[in-house]
Amino acid sequence: MLGIQNYEMFLLASVILNITPGSDTIYILSKSIAKGRRAGIYSVLGIISGVAIHTILAALGLSAILATSASAFMAVKMIGAIYLGYLGLTTLLSKENKLIPLTDNTSMTAKNIYFQGLLTNVLNPKVALFFLSFLPQFVIPFNTYGLLPFLCLGITFLLTGTIWCLILVLFSSHMTAYLRENKMASFITNKVCGVIYLVLGVNLLAAEK
Repeated sequence: MLGIQNYEMFLLASVILNITPGSDTIYILSKSIAKGRRAGIYSVLGIISGVAIHTILAALGLSAILATSASAFMAVKMIGAIYLGYLGLTTLLSKENKLIPLTDNTSMTAKNIYFQGLLTNVLNPKVALFFLSFLPQFVIPFNTYGLLPFLCLGITFLLTGTIWCLILVLFSSHMTAYLRENKMASFITNKVCGVIYLVLGVNLLAAEK
């Protein structure tokens, strides 16, 4: 389908990875709790705009590499597999509770909230590395559709992320209380996310044999 393989697996992985608590989740919850739903929505728009930028940059870069050299593209995929494996192991072994106290006493306009969310995402090198390693394994090696498969995958990830982020905003107070009090939830999501990273990395390595 449009140069994409294992789309169902990509969709499932996208949903699970999006709902795993991280810096974006913390940012959205903190703004929603401190300043209300309107601020939360602007924070979502900022984060999602950052994801869109990473998607476009990854699509342009990866499609350019593929157009230049199929072997170079395979090398990128192999590096991506190693990176995903690293993420999986560090996430599985991590004992850190990412659900930090959600306090925000600063005075910010809607515009500032949006751009802070945008910069928080765009300037995070881990996000860029994630997209460069995550997207290629779901694109057929000899793709003839150029940017299209990368953009379709990126839009899918963006849409699932947007839905989840808006749910966070709507139920922020309940979710915050639950995530802060239930340490097991944080533990389980860390382990699930770690396993997914490892599975994706192994799948990518196996596909190269």
